[in-house]
Amino acid sequence: MAELAKNTADISMIPAEEKLVPPWKEAWQSFYKNRLALAGLCIVLFFIIIAIIAPLIAPYGFKEQVLADRMQAPSSKHWFGTDDFGRDIFSRVIYGARISLWVGFFSVLGSVVFGTLLGIVAGYYGRWVDAIISRIFDVMLAFPSILLAIAVVAILGPSLKNALIAIAVINIPNFGRLVRSKVLSVKQEEYIMAARAVGMKDTRILLRHILPNSISPVIVQATLAIATAIIEAAALGFLGLGAQPPTPEWGKMLADSKNYITNAPWTLFFPGMAIMLTVLGFNLMGDGLRDVLDPKMKN
Repeated sequence: MAELAKNTADISMIPAEEKLVPPWKEAWQSFYKNRLALAGLCIVLFFIIIAIIAPLIAPYGFKEQVLADRMQAPSSKHWFGTDDFGRDIFSRVIYGARISLWVGFFSVLGSVVFGTLLGIVAGYYGRWVDAIISRIFDVMLAFPSILLAIAVVAILGPSLKNALIAIAVINIPNFGRLVRSKVLSVKQEEYIMAARAVGMKDTRILLRHILPNSISPVIVQATLAIATAIIEAAALGFLGLGAQPPTPEWGKMLADSKNYITNAPWTLFFPGMAIMLTVLGFNLMGDGLRDVLDPKMKN
C-alpha cells in the first residue's frame, strides 16, 4: 500500500501539460526538430507566398514585351534578365509559381480523392471487386508515367487544364494501392470486427473507422506527389503539351529558351532553379512528415 501511495503521489506531481500532449502538438515538436524538414517547409511557404502576391512584387507583366530589351543579361533593371521577346524573366518566374503550384496541388487532390476511394473499396470488399480494381492499377502502372500522361493529353488536347487531368490520372494507382494495403491491415482489427458484429453499416465503418486510420500514409505520399506533379507538368510544358504561350509555366519557359543555352544561359537557369527548389522543398517536407506520421520511423 505504501508503494502504491508513493507512485500515486509521484504521478500527481507531474505538471498537467506533461501528462497529456495533444497529438498535433507532439507531431509539430517532432517535425520542428527535423531541420531539413523545416527548411523544406520554409521553401514551400516562400513559393506559396510569392505566388499569392505575384502582382504586387512583379516589376513587369508576364506578357509585357519590349523587343528593344530582348536577351539582356541580369541587371538592376531586369534581375533575372530578359528572354527572346524582351519579357522580364523575374516576373515570369514569379507568375509561373502560381501555375506550377496550382497544377501540383489540384492534380494531387484529384489523385488522392479517386485513388483513396478506389483503394478503400478494393481493400474492404475484396474478392472480384479487388481483383478488377487491382488489375486496372497494374495496367496503368505498366506504362511509364510520362508516356501515359502524354497519351492522355494527346487524346484531350494540349492545354494546362488537360495536363492537370493527365497528371491526376497517372497518379491514381499510387494512392489506390497505398490505401488498399492499409485497409487490408486495418479491417482485420478487433474494433472493425466488433463494429460489424453490432450491425454497423459498411459506409459508417469506412468513413468513421477505416478512413481515419488509413489517412496518415496518404498525407505523406500526397506531399511527395506534389513535387512529382510539378516535374511532370514541367515535362509536359517542355514538350508543348501543357501550358500554351504566353502562359509563364516553368517547363514551357525552359522549352522556349533551349536554343539560347550558350549565349543566354540565364533564360534557362532561373526557371530551372525555381523547379529544383520547389521540388526540393516538397521532398524535404514530405520526408519530415513521414518521420512524424509513420510509427515505424519514430525512435
